[in-house]
Amino acid sequence: MEDNELPVTTGGWAYRSVYPFSAIVGQERMKKALLLNTVCPSIGGVLIRGEKGTAKSTAVRALAALLPEIEVVADCPYGCDPKGHLCFQCRERRRQGYKLPVAMRKIPLVDLPLGVTEDRVMGALDLEEAIKHGKKALQHGLLAATHRGILYIDEVNLLHDHIVDIILDASAMGINIVEREGISLAHPSEFILVGTMNPEEGELRPQLLDRFGLCVEVGAPANIELRLQVLKLREQFDESPDLFLETYRQQQEYLAQTILYARRRLAHVRISERILRLCSQLSQEAFTAGHRADIVMRKTARAIAAIDGREEVREEDVHAAAEFVLLHRTRMAPPPPPPPEPEHDHEHDHEHEHDHDQQQDESDEKPQEEPPPQPSEEGRSEEDQAEESKAEAKDSKESRSQLNPAIETVFPVGSPFRIKSFPTRRDRIFRKGSGRRTRSRTVLKTGRYVKSRQDDHPSDLALDATIRAAAPYQNRRQKDNVAVAVERSDLRQKVREKRIGNLIVFVVDASGSMGAGKRMIETKAAVLSLLLDAYQKRDKIAMVAFRGIEADVLLPPTNSVELAYKLLEELPTGGKTPLSHGIALGYQMIESQLRKDPHTCPIIVLISDGKGNVSLSGGKPLPEAIEMAATIREDGRIRSVVIDVEKPGLINFGLAREISLHLGGLYFKIEDLKAETLVEVLKQEVIPLYGAGR
Repeated sequence: MEDNELPVTTGGWAYRSVYPFSAIVGQERMKKALLLNTVCPSIGGVLIRGEKGTAKSTAVRALAALLPEIEVVADCPYGCDPKGHLCFQCRERRRQGYKLPVAMRKIPLVDLPLGVTEDRVMGALDLEEAIKHGKKALQHGLLAATHRGILYIDEVNLLHDHIVDIILDASAMGINIVEREGISLAHPSEFILVGTMNPEEGELRPQLLDRFGLCVEVGAPANIELRLQVLKLREQFDESPDLFLETYRQQQEYLAQTILYARRRLAHVRISERILRLCSQLSQEAFTAGHRADIVMRKTARAIAAIDGREEVREEDVHAAAEFVLLHRTRMAPPPPPPPEPEHDHEHDHEHEHDHDQQQDESDEKPQEEPPPQPSEEGRSEEDQAEESKAEAKDSKESRSQLNPAIETVFPVGSPFRIKSFPTRRDRIFRKGSGRRTRSRTVLKTGRYVKSRQDDHPSDLALDATIRAAAPYQNRRQKDNVAVAVERSDLRQKVREKRIGNLIVFVVDASGSMGAGKRMIETKAAVLSLLLDAYQKRDKIAMVAFRGIEADVLLPPTNSVELAYKLLEELPTGGKTPLSHGIALGYQMIESQLRKDPHTCPIIVLISDGKGNVSLSGGKPLPEAIEMAATIREDGRIRSVVIDVEKPGLINFGLAREISLHLGGLYFKIEDLKAETLVEVLKQEVIPLYGAGR
């Protein structure tokens, strides 16, 4: 069959009150990204970011109404393609000689609600079949219903990370694997993933953001004429939907036919070695992580060529694809390595001192010349007097700087290093949240089902445990047309377990004493290294620095490596030690985070010599710091570590150890720690203790 003989089925879009796709104006980039995914679903979906009221949801629903009907196996729960890939059940039936019934149906559009559970997404044990007939059967989830369709997630940034992970895994593999409650099953789940979000309501985690193939930013048109056109078109549609749909019938049919032609042509589109190199070059220039950007850019460029009716990819196709592929993947350049330490040449220093002494002797032997007479005040202009005042002010400032011991120095950030994985004990406290660090029990219906407990009113029924509890009493119970008689005392609640992240707050002494022995370089390297590990383990890290007369929040709770490096790089060292203010500010940050999320696991890490010399209230600095440390200990929700940076000598005050005792935390000397060891302390000592619960 030739291209021009390809049949087109509108699928009854004209009989539904859905705003037509071709009538959407002012959002051409969003429409293009959606069309590219319909031509090549393996692109991986599209994330539409923008403010509310910019036709995001309208475009998705309009696309589903636009697409033609598809052939499906009539009685297949997944809607398998009878001429393509079949599920296990359909293959088995065909092998046995059974003729598969064929039907036409509209491409499904599944709207995923924000409160959806893991069971509803993946599928779970069919309770009705199990209780009435005593059979194990799968109650299919949304990933089965959306096969060969569109999965739409509105406000995807507000969806639980665990659910997003499941959906993105299925989208990437095209298969949903169910391993739960005695059921082991894998079924096809190929769909076009469309997520929308309003950045004002929070960002999507970088790990999840990268999994979306394309990304597009949308906003309200700035052109008043275009806004007026949108208003008029919407008014026409609201007044007479049928007449409006009829007006756009030809455009809709042409667009549907274009999609069908492009799908057929996609397999024949060629891409040269030079174009492939361009894809990798653009991804490298954007400092993207991994190879997903290169792969998606190639697929997108081929889809663009197919839509344009060509069978060879051009450079302009790649550049057009890069606008969609790199928007959410572009990163800052990686931090440069620290400069090498200059070798100290003692002989050169001695020679320099000798030359300096010789020059000084020669200058002493010369008679001192009388200074030239200064002009009188009347003889000088106002400009001359102003310049002299500036010079005197500058000389005075330089003199004060030389006499002031609290000169600030900015030390470079040490080289980051790879952090090895470590075991953590399970947390016995029921928490919410997500992460990949500490195993914790969760109160949500997400996570791995690990055990059950008796509960007369279970919110998450453990069917297997309930049936096992009821099984010994079946001979004595009356059964009313059911396979298993269950009483309230048999009911069991699922106990689920998942990994959560930690909040690690570094309270760092940035006073003049931290410059000795390059301790600040090691401290910065440790914070940056732990942040790189937190990016993978989904921890949050914050940093408070105290110096001079106050403490500052250098790094709010974050997992952004780029932001962390920039802020750490600019942190100066010097001045007095407002220790109590640093501890108080770190505690305030943790309290604020706990108010937002009571399930947070906070750890405060104090790096100081404990020699506070600036008070918050005007009292003695050390008792004030000890009182603040005792307050944190009494809180009971915060783990603590104190790293003592006091230099060893004949006299040691041991103030940091005293603060550690009042904090009730772990204590270490910095002489026994390198930056790597500091991270290992946090991983091996602090986090496992937290994982053990109280």
